[in-house]
Amino acid sequence: MEIKMPIKFHGNYVVSIRCGDEENRERCQKLTMRALSAEEQDQSYKAKGVDENVMPTHQITFYDFGCKRIIEGKLIENGEDRAVFRVQDKEYGFAPFRPKGA
Repeated sequence: MEIKMPIKFHGNYVVSIRCGDEENRERCQKLTMRALSAEEQDQSYKAKGVDENVMPTHQITFYDFGCKRIIEGKLIENGEDRAVFRVQDKEYGFAPFRPKGA
């Protein structure tokens, strides 16, 4: 599935990481999102018996505080200004960074 939110490699984004009632928000850069192929899903998840309801659909790469992060998650919200992925018991939400007053 195509991500609706426009992504610019040199853009700044906010990543909201929610686990239960806790939510942390950080800025990130160099954001990329790509759909996992059927072969990747088969090899990494179906072979291990992962239920299709929670099986990751995308690989997301981003940098926060200079550290490269790579996660694989199931797309659960796909909007023009926000994309949200479920990664095990956490939700990762990505949105363009907008400075206050902008």
